[in-house]
Amino acid sequence: MAEIRVENLEKSFGSFAAVRGADFTVRDGEFFCLLGPSGCGKTTTLRMIAGLELPTGGRIFLGADEVTTQRASQRDIAFVFQLFALYPHMNVRANIAFPLRCQSMPRAEIRRRVEEAARILRISEILDKPVSGLSGGDRQRVALGRAIVRQPTAFLMDEPLGALDAEFRRLMCGELRALHDRLEATTVYVTHDQLEAMSMADKIAVMNNGVVEQLGSPREIYDRPASMFVADFIGSPPMNFVDFDARLASGDRAVRIDGAEIAIPELRETARQPRCTLGVRPEHVRLSDTSPLRGSVYGTEYLGTTQIVTVATGHGFVKARLPSETSVRLGEPVGLAFRPEKLSIFDRQSGRVLRSALHDGATHG
Repeated sequence: MAEIRVENLEKSFGSFAAVRGADFTVRDGEFFCLLGPSGCGKTTTLRMIAGLELPTGGRIFLGADEVTTQRASQRDIAFVFQLFALYPHMNVRANIAFPLRCQSMPRAEIRRRVEEAARILRISEILDKPVSGLSGGDRQRVALGRAIVRQPTAFLMDEPLGALDAEFRRLMCGELRALHDRLEATTVYVTHDQLEAMSMADKIAVMNNGVVEQLGSPREIYDRPASMFVADFIGSPPMNFVDFDARLASGDRAVRIDGAEIAIPELRETARQPRCTLGVRPEHVRLSDTSPLRGSVYGTEYLGTTQIVTVATGHGFVKARLPSETSVRLGEPVGLAFRPEKLSIFDRQSGRVLRSALHDGATHG
């Protein structure tokens, strides 16, 4: 396996910029996710790494070799598509063996590799079955098997679980990560599903409008979002936003909202303008009778051991993740308190986070 390095990658279709200035490195053996909504540029980025699209600008390295202008056939990379791309007239064995037969590999070696891939994927018992009668999960395993037998430098996967139902997708997430660990593979995985990315990735690049907005581990992206887009895209429910106006300067440790002084991590920069937004995750919100930041209970959602309580305030709705035994009534007036060390402050105009003690060391796009 090998490291993949992308430097200032650009891709335009006419006047439309699909990818702008993408910079990241996928370490040898790392499971790397490109995450973002439809149309953000993640699949285009993956196709450029694969050689299926040529970049408008920038460079791509596979190990020590620059492959920016090489065709896909010249890159030692296996691509797994969302819709499996299996040959319906072939059985499972023939589908998995197909790329090796195209390389004129000896039959004995083909047989050995096919059976080894089938053993890893636990599909040995269906090798001689036609693919047309297989379930979606088994078809996906066959598609993965066809990639594995090539023993490529890296695996590229474009929403490979998108065609499966929700329950089976959760199961396959665990299996894909376990497969990655067994093969010690370098994997680049595209998805719009934050749960897939958060459960499988070593590192995530969150993309929006062709730009990598944040690059980091799942924990870093969740705990220390670099922008309001990342904060809103990651998490279920997503981060709460409370707008306020204040002149904030480097060194500030508190903000005032509705007369309530709210402690925040020490700011490391001065806000350029007064229109700011406080961000807080639902699990870092609690109800407090003494807090001057007030609202009324708008709704509740029972989740077993926890519940999501929605509070209507003068700044919109704030969701709190509370123990299920917490007693609340619809319309009940309540006060809101936040965990100060977990708060993010954003510049409302740019959507960018203001650097603070919480965000020191975070990698922004």
